[in-house]
Amino acid sequence: MKTKLAVLLFAGLLATAGLVRAQDITNRIPPEILQIVNNLKYQQGEIDLRNGLAKLTVPKEFNYLGPEDAEKVLVKLWGNPPSETKLLGMLMPAGLTPLNTNCWVVTIDYSEDGYVKDSDASKINYDDLLKQMQKGVEESNAERQKHGYPTVQLVGWAAPPRYDAETHKLYWAKDLKFEGTEGDTLNYNIRMLGRRGVLELDAVAGVNQFAEIDAQTPQILGMVDFKEGNRYADFDPKTDKVAKYGIAALVAGGALALAAKAGIFKLLWVGLLAFKKFVIIGVIAVVAFFKKLFNRSGSSRPGP
Repeated sequence: MKTKLAVLLFAGLLATAGLVRAQDITNRIPPEILQIVNNLKYQQGEIDLRNGLAKLTVPKEFNYLGPEDAEKVLVKLWGNPPSETKLLGMLMPAGLTPLNTNCWVVTIDYSEDGYVKDSDASKINYDDLLKQMQKGVEESNAERQKHGYPTVQLVGWAAPPRYDAETHKLYWAKDLKFEGTEGDTLNYNIRMLGRRGVLELDAVAGVNQFAEIDAQTPQILGMVDFKEGNRYADFDPKTDKVAKYGIAALVAGGALALAAKAGIFKLLWVGLLAFKKFVIIGVIAVVAFFKKLFNRSGSSRPGP
């Protein structure tokens, strides 16, 4: 599985800095940050993803940011290290910006690991899988602390995995708790199986936004799909590559998929140590920035 980065956005991050009016926050954000936000190019309508791989149809209720702008949000606004390969883009509710406290986003990516067989979908015990994932999270925390990242706890399923065998779409949600933050974080995952790989849509917000995102999931699922020739039904067993992992590994995360390829069933949740998937540093960086901002006397302007 190719190396790539994304971010977990903690929707309530400003609340950790204290009860401060949104207007006061906006007035004290560095101008270079505001300039980045103001220059983002929001799009709606039909969007071509990855040169004909898939089509995204963005309704008026959402805005789409292309790969370059998505990278700016993740790296320059939310403090993540740049990825080796850019995302296919990002969705967010219309009328919101990355600086809004109630903003949640859906990152869009693609893993071309081959055709993922779904024969194990109906046989998976997701309660047992959750326990394995929780164990993997705990085991990874020592390394996270070693490298200066906050520890994380996988509290449980916010919504257990659900797979639609007709559309070959899978979605689930995890409830996460990060060291040093108030409230939990929601990690809502959508996977669409294709002929040569998987479209990956990941919505991240506060757990208190679960109902809102869960209600929007059917619409999001209907907004994007593979184009003809790239669909799951277009798979040709004579010529196409088959992925070396199935639905269970897809749910557990990239590290499990990599382990499955190597024949080693060891969970290192979502590949955090190798930066294979979601790297949880943007949250802490932005929270720390606002804590520092509001703890200062105001005599000098802090940087992002």
